[in-house]
Amino acid sequence: MKRVRQAEVQPATRMRSGEYALGNVTRHLGEQMAVEVAEKTVKAYQSDRLKEEAAPKTINEEVGFLLRLLGDQGDGIRGRLRRQKALKLPVLKSIGKAYAPEQRGQLIAQAKAARSRAIYPALMLALHAGMRDKEIRTMQWERMDLFSPDPYLIVGDSKTDAGTGRTIPLNSELLAAMVDYSKWYTSRFGTIQPDWYVFPFGKPRPKDPTRPVTTLKTSWGNAKKRAKVQGRWHDNRHTFITELAESGEASDETIRDIAGHVSKQMLKHYSHIGMQAKRRAVESLVQKKTVAASPEKETGQIPESSAKESTKVAPVN
Repeated sequence: MKRVRQAEVQPATRMRSGEYALGNVTRHLGEQMAVEVAEKTVKAYQSDRLKEEAAPKTINEEVGFLLRLLGDQGDGIRGRLRRQKALKLPVLKSIGKAYAPEQRGQLIAQAKAARSRAIYPALMLALHAGMRDKEIRTMQWERMDLFSPDPYLIVGDSKTDAGTGRTIPLNSELLAAMVDYSKWYTSRFGTIQPDWYVFPFGKPRPKDPTRPVTTLKTSWGNAKKRAKVQGRWHDNRHTFITELAESGEASDETIRDIAGHVSKQMLKHYSHIGMQAKRRAVESLVQKKTVAASPEKETGQIPESSAKESTKVAPVN
């Protein structure tokens, strides 16, 4: 009998998002016989992925992929779940939230002070490069150039074709975090091999750099708790893209190039933010003109010529 991970993938599902879904399905159900999968299996999978803070939309896509893998058996399960109104999790209309500057600062501070050596550089990759959770966890050193005049990283396998292979420059804060982390990594493993994972497997201490860490959930949860901040890991990506849009330096095309796939709804939202930043910039020109034309607004004093005019007595008729 076939196991879930050995089920034949239909040609229509051979796409990047399918590979991403297959990875999560395999991680949870890979040792289960395909014939054993039933409605309760799907419901348990939904529950487990929610506990991992996966988005409902992502979970629905993964369940759909699983049921397609199962063929006729999957069609039967789909029909029964639909009748139970349990096939799909409710998806919020919201595209996510961006952390406020003070929340962002608290998260960074708590991650930096954490016992885990991975959570701070991982968080910096999310906040300064907009990388997704799996993109970070499966990052290899050969895809990161820390010592060239223009340091950068190249994203490996991603959820979408647009996300895979994108090149992201490292700003000064992210570079400093990764260089510092690389020093600790070298002291831990003696060297750094190009094909080793940036965030190695092992708990409570990383021990196998040839395998990627499976989750950052515990250390992320601890950092949030100490920072007294509510939110998802994916909100770090929203924060990054929002800050890009607010900077007034990034066009829609630049945002897509750095962040990879951005939905139409998200892009519309970020475009609105970008337009607000541009409006503030051009409006500042008007404000400067107003101040220059009205010195009394800047100094709080009436110009001398005006003062003299005001002391003249109007002629009496």
